[in-house]
Amino acid sequence: MSWVVLVLSGVLEAVWAAALSASEGFSRLRPSLLFLAALTLSMGGLAYALRGIPIGTGYAVWVGIGAVGTALYGMVALDDPVSVGRVVCLVLIVAGVVGLKVLE
Repeated sequence: MSWVVLVLSGVLEAVWAAALSASEGFSRLRPSLLFLAALTLSMGGLAYALRGIPIGTGYAVWVGIGAVGTALYGMVALDDPVSVGRVVCLVLIVAGVVGLKVLE
């Protein structure tokens, strides 16, 4: 169960990062509220998951999922640059996250 919560919390990290950007410095209400809700759920889920997963592994997986999710969102929805190098780097992050789980 800890791993499921950790993965969902990592996805919520990408949500709060995107909402933070969309809030335009907390000047827009809906994205600001989404940021607060996603941040709270993401941190709460991380705290729960760390009861059963070592902190180094859990935090690295959480950050990795959030970073990859946020980067992909930027590329798909916000016209962030897409290049072979960037995609390879994201694949390497995913490989590292999977490796942390497999080698746990």
